[in-house]
Amino acid sequence: MQGDISLGELAVRFGLGLQGEPGLRVSRVATLLNAEPGAVSFLANSRYRKQMESTRATAVVLGPENAAHCPVAALIDPNPYLAYARVADLLHPAPIAAAGIHPSAVVSMSAHIAASASVAALAVIEEGAHIGERVLVGPGCIVQQGARVGADSQLVARVNLYPGVQIGRRCILHAGAVVGADGFGFAPNAGTWVKVPQVGSVRIGDDVEIGANTTIDRGAIDDTVVEHGVKLDNQIQVGHNVTIGAHTAVAGCVGISGSTSIGQRCMIGGGVGIAGHLTIADDVVVTGCSLVSASIKHAGSYSSGMPTVETRLWRRMVAHLRRLDVKER
Repeated sequence: MQGDISLGELAVRFGLGLQGEPGLRVSRVATLLNAEPGAVSFLANSRYRKQMESTRATAVVLGPENAAHCPVAALIDPNPYLAYARVADLLHPAPIAAAGIHPSAVVSMSAHIAASASVAALAVIEEGAHIGERVLVGPGCIVQQGARVGADSQLVARVNLYPGVQIGRRCILHAGAVVGADGFGFAPNAGTWVKVPQVGSVRIGDDVEIGANTTIDRGAIDDTVVEHGVKLDNQIQVGHNVTIGAHTAVAGCVGISGSTSIGQRCMIGGGVGIAGHLTIADDVVVTGCSLVSASIKHAGSYSSGMPTVETRLWRRMVAHLRRLDVKER
C-alpha cells in the first residue's frame, strides 16, 4: 500500500484544486456514507449530496459546483470520477508479484518467459508460447501453443488462451476469461450439423480489460479483433470475426453475434443483444437490454428495451398491442 499522503501532495500530483488544509493526510478510499477520518471519498452524482453533507471523510473529490456544500476538505476537479480513480490507484496500488515460475507450474521447454514475468501455481504454458516482461500469469491459467502475452499484462486466475491468441500490453484478463475458443460455426446437412473449422485467431490490443467469465471466440477464417483500450465487463459473449473498435466499453451479459463490427468509443449497456453481420458506427450508445437487429450508421443513443412497469399495467399494454395487430389484419 502507498501509505498516507497529504492533500497538498495529491493536489499537486493530479492538478486538483484544494479547499481546506493541505497538511491533512489520507491513506485509503471509502464511500461518503461509511468513510472515517483518514479516508478520501468522491461525489460525482448530485443525488448523493446529502451523504456528503454528513460524511466523516477527511476529504471529498468533487466538481466545482459542489465545493461550497462540502463540510470537509475538498479536492476539486471538473471530472471528479476520473480524479478519484487516479487518487484511488495511488492509495491502493495493485500488488506486484515476484518474478519467477512456481514449482507446480508446467512450462514447455520451447516457451519463452521473460525473466521479469511471474507464473503462479498450477499454470500451464505450452509450446511456443511467449510471455512478455513483467507479465503475471495467475494460478490455474493456461496459455496454449503459440499464444503471446504482451508486457505488463495480467492473467488473473484460470484464464485460458487458446492457440495463437495475441494479447497486447498492459491488459487485464479476469478469472475465467476464455479467449480463442471455437466460434459457433456449423453447416446444415439434412437436419444435422457439420462443424466448420475455425482457423482464425483472436488479436487483443493494448490496455484492454476483459471481465470474469467473458468469452471471445476465434475467427472462422480471419481473426476476431479487440482494439486498443476496449473495456469488457463480466460474462460477455463475443462471437467469431467480431471487431470491437478502440476505447469501446461493453457492460455485462451482452451477446455479440459473429461478424459484427462495433465502432470506436461506443458504450453498450448491460444485457444488450447484437445480431450478426451488422455494423455499428463510432460513438454509439446502446442502452441496457436493447436488441440491435439492424446496422446503426450514425452516432447517437439507441434503445429498444422497455422499462419495467407494474404487472397489471404491463398486461394491459400487451393487450393493447394485440388489439392493434388484430385491427391491422
